Amino acid sequence: MKRLQTVTLGCSKNKVDTEHILSQVDHLYEIVPEGEDIPVDVILLNTCGFIGDAKEESVQAVLDAVERKNRGLADKVIVFGCLSQRYMNELPDLIPEVDAWFGAREFDPVIEALGAEPDPAKREDRYLTTPSHYAYLKISEGCDRRCSYCAIPFIRGAHKSVPVEKLVDEAARLAEKGVKELIIIAQDTTYYGLDLYRRRALAELLQKLSEVDGIEWIRIHYSYPAAFPEDVLDQMANNPKVCRYMDIPLQHISDKVLDNMHRHVTGAWTRELIDRMREKVPGVVLRTTMIVGHPGEGKRDFNELLDFVRTARFERLGAFRYSEEEGTYGAENFKDSISSRVKQERLDTLMTLQSEISYEFNQSRVGTEINVIVDDFVDGVFVCRSEFESPEVDGEILVKYDTSVVGDIDPYSLVGEFIKVRVTGADEYDLIADIIEI
Repeated sequence: MKRLQTVTLGCSKNKVDTEHILSQVDHLYEIVPEGEDIPVDVILLNTCGFIGDAKEESVQAVLDAVERKNRGLADKVIVFGCLSQRYMNELPDLIPEVDAWFGAREFDPVIEALGAEPDPAKREDRYLTTPSHYAYLKISEGCDRRCSYCAIPFIRGAHKSVPVEKLVDEAARLAEKGVKELIIIAQDTTYYGLDLYRRRALAELLQKLSEVDGIEWIRIHYSYPAAFPEDVLDQMANNPKVCRYMDIPLQHISDKVLDNMHRHVTGAWTRELIDRMREKVPGVVLRTTMIVGHPGEGKRDFNELLDFVRTARFERLGAFRYSEEEGTYGAENFKDSISSRVKQERLDTLMTLQSEISYEFNQSRVGTEINVIVDDFVDGVFVCRSEFESPEVDGEILVKYDTSVVGDIDPYSLVGEFIKVRVTGADEYDLIADIIEI
């Protein structure tokens, strides 16, 4: 068989797109894992075009693939995704060595370029690039929001929900492959259903997915705070399969900055929402994202952000510097007047504070007993997660292989299984634990 290697940049939503394409062509190609530097027939790149750093990473990945082609390690380079969607008129002339460019919204042309006939019966099929026990489930495409800094709406188009029955069918197919954990993703998961059902239907979807045999954990990413559907919190509090974990990008707390961002919430609303989440779902772990250096963010606004983070004590927090993106409202109406140096200083200050908060949270877990899923076994250590850690973005729970508990069982056979552990140590990122039972 011919060899096909994929490189997927950006978010987990892109990973799902890649997996849907691979399911249509895996009968024609041996799929080579990303990172292996061996000769292949085709390198397929799924690119990101969200912010400056992501665009640079994607361009560099394309150049690296072209360099491999020039060295005779690939016959073709095909590129699709957000970067090529956004710069389709410029990129073919800038990097003519790429054999074909495609956008982010249609997969059939990519499948045809790979030599296959698109099969409608396989639309919901996936060739998993994650470990076989967890998978991302993309419940909608596009976004109707118009945040001033964000280019996603004109890259991905308007919001379009996937019908519940199709998602349940896809989840069932994934469960048949051994998937036990579904990670719900979209540009905005809490907007789900408005276009199809004229109501926010995420809670209903969670209930339906939890009824799929084999699915044990469901976690939610990318939830927008405005008009948050609080029946989702009821699911999280009462449905044992819905993880007490919420990824809710807030971006800022200052009213002035939130208004400039077109986030349609206030600082007071945000604080009240976080309080309600913690009240309705005791023990919930919150992940958020913040932007520093947005136009209009003065010292007082940034200090307000620090005070909010210090008080809210998010268990997980990521941040990035504002990047002026052409075509967005912000680029056309605001001056990017905050220097790169100040942006970096603010980012470093915020992340130093968050490191202290994360360390204290992890230390508070020492001595607790928790159920974890085993993601991998490496160098005599089980790499695990609890319901409070999402793969790829959060820390890990490292568990030493203990024959007095495991016995003669092949440790690799426990990958994808649930075990019970006792936490014995922690730093700001990872936990150390001992096996209690399998």
